[in-house]
Amino acid sequence: MKGQDKKPHYHVTAALIWNNGRVLIAQRPKGCHLEGYWEFPGGKQERGESLGECLEREIWEELGLRVKTGRALLTVDHDYGSKAISLHVFNCSCLAGEPKALEGQEIRWVAPGDLIKFSFPPPDRKVLEFICHTGKGKEG
Repeated sequence: MKGQDKKPHYHVTAALIWNNGRVLIAQRPKGCHLEGYWEFPGGKQERGESLGECLEREIWEELGLRVKTGRALLTVDHDYGSKAISLHVFNCSCLAGEPKALEGQEIRWVAPGDLIKFSFPPPDRKVLEFICHTGKGKEG
């Protein structure tokens, strides 16, 4: 039975997309894992896809934005009990479009100091700490 109890591990990407000193966040839609929590947009890596390709695809599918994946900022490992993830966070620059909530989610541009007013899942809270305490991840 050894090996059957191994939980799935996923690589997930998240984008820090900046505009005039504010970062884009999205609320997870009803019916999905962690519904109602806010997050930095992104999603699960598919087989054969680089992290950058994953992030650019996810942002296009969720928000209708063309982005360029920039500098990798940090990776957060988190265990949810039934599964584990590695959240890979990147600065991204917008190439074309305005963000639209294509999956029925709410989206907002938020100043870094106001991020603490929103409920984020544990991995994204680590990203918040990174932004607020290091000052890194800002535009540019």
